[in-house]
Amino acid sequence: MPELPEVETTRRGIQPYVQGRALRQMIVRERRLRWPVPDDLEQILAGRKILALARRGKYLLLKFSHGTALWHLGMSGSLRLVDPRLPADKHDHIDWVFNRDLALRFHDPRRFGALLWTEEPVEEHPLLKHLGPEPLEEHFDGAYLFRKTRKSDQAIKSWLMNARNVVGVGNIYANEALFNSGLRPLKKASTLSAIQCDRLAEAVKQILANAIQRGGTTLRDFVGGDGKPGYFAQELSVYGRGGMPCHQCGKILTEERLGQRSTVYCARCQK
Repeated sequence: MPELPEVETTRRGIQPYVQGRALRQMIVRERRLRWPVPDDLEQILAGRKILALARRGKYLLLKFSHGTALWHLGMSGSLRLVDPRLPADKHDHIDWVFNRDLALRFHDPRRFGALLWTEEPVEEHPLLKHLGPEPLEEHFDGAYLFRKTRKSDQAIKSWLMNARNVVGVGNIYANEALFNSGLRPLKKASTLSAIQCDRLAEAVKQILANAIQRGGTTLRDFVGGDGKPGYFAQELSVYGRGGMPCHQCGKILTEERLGQRSTVYCARCQK
C-alpha cells in the first residue's frame, strides 16, 4: 500500500504539471472504487482550475475555488502523467485531461482507492477531522509521544500506526523507525520513557524524510507521478528481511504477526 512518502512523492511529482491548470475534461471509466465516484463530478470540475495541491496523511487534496477533491491511492493505486491519446489499460479508471498533451491518469487494479469531493472546509471532512498530527511537523515530537502514550496498553508499533495518534506511519516505516530507535515493536506504549519517545519521534521524522527524498519505497504496485518507481527499498533495515541477519549486529531478525501485519525486529538491538 502506498504510504505517506509515496503519496508525498506523487504530490511533488504532479504538482508542477497540474497546479494552476484548468481541467478541460474528466473521463470516468469505472465509478466503483472504494466509494463510488460522485455522478456529477465531471460537471462540477469541468473548466475549473486547480489552485493548489496538498496532502493530509495519505490523502491528496486538490483544491479548487469551489471545493476540494480528495484522492486516496488505496492499496495499489497510482497517479501518472500521460498523453491523453495513450490508450487506457484495463485498470486505468479515471483521466483528468488538461490539454491535448497532458492528462492525470488514475490506475488502480484492486479498486480500493477513492476520488471524493467536498465543498465544506476540507479539514472537517469525516475522513480527515479525526486524524492525528503530521509526523514531519514540529508539534509531533517526543513530548507529544510521551504525553499521548501514558495510558495506552497497545504495542508501540500498533499505536504508531493508528492514524488518530499520528498520520501516515504505515507498516514499512513503523518497522524501520522502531529499529532505528532501538525499540521492540511489541513493547507496551505506556512503558516508553521520555528519552525513548524523543528517540522514536526523531527516527520517524528521519525515516520518512529520507524516503521522500529518495522517492518512496519500491512496492510491486507503486509508481510515482512521473511513472518511475521509488528507490528507498534498497535501504530498508528490517522490513521484509525476517530470517535474515541484522545489518547492525548479525543476529537473525525475528518476524512475527502483530495486528495482521508482518513485524520484523532484532531481538538484540531492540529492547
